[in-house]
Amino acid sequence: MQTFAAALLSPLLFSPRFAYSARLAKVAIILLTSPLFCSLCSPLLAVLASARRARICSPRHYSLSPSIFWQVFLSIFSSEIMVLKFFQNESGQEDIDDYSPLWKFVTKVEKGVGGGNVTWSCNICTKVCKRSYSRVKAHLLKQKGAGIAGCTAVTMDQMKRMQQLVDDAELRKKNSKPKEVSLPSSSVSSNMASKSSFSGPGPLQNDDPTLTKKRKGQLGPLEKAFNLNARDELHSEIARLFYTGGLSFNIARNPHYVRAFSLATQRTIPGYLPPGYNLLRTSLLQKEKAHIEKLLEPTKTAWKQKGVSICSDGWSDVQRRPLINIIVVCESGPMFLKAINCEGQYKDKIFISKLLINVINEVGHQNVVQVVTDNAPNICAPTDSLQNKEAFDECKWIAEVANDASMIKNFILNHNMRLSMFNDNSNLKMLSLADTRFASTIIMLKRFRQIKKCLENMVISERWDVYKEDDVVKARVVKYKILDDQFWEKIDYILAFTSPIYEMLRKADTDQPCLHLVYEWWDEMIEKMRVAISKGAHSEDSKFYEVVHNILVERWNKSNTPLHCLPHSLNPRYYSHEWLQESPNRLPPHRDIEVSRERKKCIERYYSNSSERRSVNEEFASFSAAIDDFSDNDAMRDRGLMSPTKWWVIHGASAPTLQSLALKLLGQPSSSSCCERNWSTYSFIHSLKRNKITPQRAEDLMYVHYNLRLLSRRSPHYSEGESKMWDVGADEFDSMDMEGASILEIVNLSLDEPELESVLFTDEGGVGDDTDMDV
Repeated sequence: MQTFAAALLSPLLFSPRFAYSARLAKVAIILLTSPLFCSLCSPLLAVLASARRARICSPRHYSLSPSIFWQVFLSIFSSEIMVLKFFQNESGQEDIDDYSPLWKFVTKVEKGVGGGNVTWSCNICTKVCKRSYSRVKAHLLKQKGAGIAGCTAVTMDQMKRMQQLVDDAELRKKNSKPKEVSLPSSSVSSNMASKSSFSGPGPLQNDDPTLTKKRKGQLGPLEKAFNLNARDELHSEIARLFYTGGLSFNIARNPHYVRAFSLATQRTIPGYLPPGYNLLRTSLLQKEKAHIEKLLEPTKTAWKQKGVSICSDGWSDVQRRPLINIIVVCESGPMFLKAINCEGQYKDKIFISKLLINVINEVGHQNVVQVVTDNAPNICAPTDSLQNKEAFDECKWIAEVANDASMIKNFILNHNMRLSMFNDNSNLKMLSLADTRFASTIIMLKRFRQIKKCLENMVISERWDVYKEDDVVKARVVKYKILDDQFWEKIDYILAFTSPIYEMLRKADTDQPCLHLVYEWWDEMIEKMRVAISKGAHSEDSKFYEVVHNILVERWNKSNTPLHCLPHSLNPRYYSHEWLQESPNRLPPHRDIEVSRERKKCIERYYSNSSERRSVNEEFASFSAAIDDFSDNDAMRDRGLMSPTKWWVIHGASAPTLQSLALKLLGQPSSSSCCERNWSTYSFIHSLKRNKITPQRAEDLMYVHYNLRLLSRRSPHYSEGESKMWDVGADEFDSMDMEGASILEIVNLSLDEPELESVLFTDEGGVGDDTDMDV
């Protein structure tokens, strides 16, 4: 290298035009003989060699001035010095960007506003650009198609060393990322591995490791045809989604979950990625809400013919913001309308009335049949405290029995060994219900009656008396109370006379049309209660019966409103011969003075015009007395056989005004239970884990969630197949078989979903005996 450099530069350095400086000649000779010079100036020598071939520096063209020559020399020399310095500092990792090492070969002139663009100048070719780091890399490495010209002064040796830096940086970046947790090995690979690793005496043993390794990776025709390895990998990823996200296993029964993965596997969508965080909570949510609004248009159109009930209820979310739930109920089912944020408002009767008036105007006042609210103190308040005290004095023995049962339950649940003894004797679980749940005391006493034998076997066992670690005195009290016959007689008596009340409330606590049935239910319930009390410890002349009867009659008078009596009068069943013969004291509604009086009041309020009211009364007279077309044999026979709505559709054409009124009234619910159930759905969406969500987004999610379930329940697939009633319940149940003692019984049964009691899941797809149940 020294010889080549001397041969190349000697004509320049020792020419007559350069001989004026002996000092310069000595420096040149020292540089030429230095190994460092050769390592630094190898690119310079290559440039000068090519220049000489181009006759720039040939002996005939020594017109190049010394100053220009040394400027070129020092420029290339300084760039090479910079490159060498960078490569030398690389071992020490001084001042180096781990992931963008090529920034050191440029000088940043100005940082751009926003984005990653920077104005920079190349230290090798002095090119100035405003680009990002990707353009710096493309410029120095001369990558084509990157939108920037390659560096003209960089050499191949420099490019190789820069490429090595880029590769090392990418490797560091890859290693710095958190490593993914490996998935379980596929069942196919595990089976093949177990087969290939089988060792034992006889000809099946194979000691050839190469042959074993080859067979281990092979797949049979069945595995290849069904792509079992990919299936197992997808199963593992889906399972990990459930485990890491804390998702309910009941989601696997959701038809949308099944369709999503089926669609992804059946269609080829190159480069598809599932929607992210922002897309799910913004664009897709609003798109789905708008689509559901279009799907609900037919339901809203039917409001004019079928009428609606506006149900409202108050609640507070996890951030203690007061909300009022508005749900519109018609014969098609309850539809979520809105959840109003009342933060900063005093929720008195004036505010709520204005709110409901606005909702009525939004729905259409001509479509609204009734407004149902809860009995909060700001709407109605209890009165007559003296009468309440007398009732408490007569019924306090019921509270004493309930307290004893609660004491037994808490003692067993709060002591692990006692609970273990109970579980050994019973397949049913001890219920623990909140006081705010519907009829919580009655439900607890019912469960006690069901596990009576189990409790008795537990306390008379040797383990109960031998165990002395916990409260022995209270354990004796529990044993005495469980073996006390009077305690169980009182429980039986309470369940006997409250059973009619409980059943009536259960039937009314639904969003199904039952407004026309409430009057009859109250009448039958009071009669059944009277019989149950008379058969027990109290007679009809006792003070206890008088107190209970007065409470029920007072509540009945509140239900005995004009709006309850009018649909009762329009129910054809109550005019049928079969219904009248069931009890000698029964009268058709048009002959009942109380019902007729309240019916007239309702018609007067509904039809303010006297001519319209007269026309409706004439049509009602024809209907109740079976005159004209209502005297037809089919119309008379179908009164006790067909549902009221269908009967009016078929036989009510001769009374168009009354027919329209009947179709509206016979399709209304009698309670706001749909609003009560909706708060559990709202708390599921706006939970403690999602307490940062805004009320508006929570309302949008509620609108989509609630109404999408409403539309799904109309599908014929909702009541059959693996996704049967997919939106009811969750991990809290696997079987609804209340009779089977070998199957763990549901303990968190929603009392607002009576249809749950008749559902039994026994499919082999994961819901059944192998399903976990959280108790």
